[in-house]
Amino acid sequence: AASDVYKRQIYIFVILAFSVLLAVSAFFIARHYYDAAKQADIYENLAEIVENVSEDAPEPVQISETKTILPEYAELYLQNSDMVGWITVADTQINYPVMQSKDEPNFYLKHGFDRKYTDYGCPYVQENCDVNEPSDNLVLYGHHMNNGSMFAGLMKYTDKSFWQEHKTITFNTLADRQEYEVVAVFKTFVYSDSPDSFKYYHFVNAEDEEEFNAYIEKCKSLSLYDTGVNAEYGDKLISLSTCEYSRQNGRLVVVAKRV
Repeated sequence: AASDVYKRQIYIFVILAFSVLLAVSAFFIARHYYDAAKQADIYENLAEIVENVSEDAPEPVQISETKTILPEYAELYLQNSDMVGWITVADTQINYPVMQSKDEPNFYLKHGFDRKYTDYGCPYVQENCDVNEPSDNLVLYGHHMNNGSMFAGLMKYTDKSFWQEHKTITFNTLADRQEYEVVAVFKTFVYSDSPDSFKYYHFVNAEDEEEFNAYIEKCKSLSLYDTGVNAEYGDKLISLSTCEYSRQNGRLVVVAKRV
């Protein structure tokens, strides 16, 4: 009687609650896959523009008294002037424009090349680094996405055999084509006062040779393997950073020097 009605109401409520939960979950899953497909499409189109510079490419864009934007990047720069370069690591999905937003330092953590919100973000340079000068160390960030996009491909460097076949990384600025040789690959963690936390992102410009050498020595002491490659004061570095999930706030960092 009354108890049966009450039980029926509870049953209906539970069914409705599960239905709502299922609908919400389905929505977020669908949105995730839509965003993944959309971002893949955006960056594939950008890479196609870079690889196939047309005869109708825009007129050369002057970015300083002595430097002109490389023809393959001119159209992209006109689409978004936050672009400062392009990074490529062979046999990974890393083939992306690199951004920098000095006024909103982490803008591209959650925004794509088109400046629209996305969990995928877009690889970007730390706000206090100077790409053109350049700084002694350019710190680049990219997400570790489960589908292998963005900087997830850096995880391949945890395997020494991958490094042996991929010892160089291409990081072109808007005006110069450049190769970097991997010096060290290490794991650390951030947002901690622990002495074991290496704040590699604090090193941008060396005050002197001693500070530069200290950074390189720390990187090599943490390195997962010995690359046999060193760097000397005066060398220009990039430090590529992505999340590493074996511990809380973990990071994987690949440090390379310009050759």
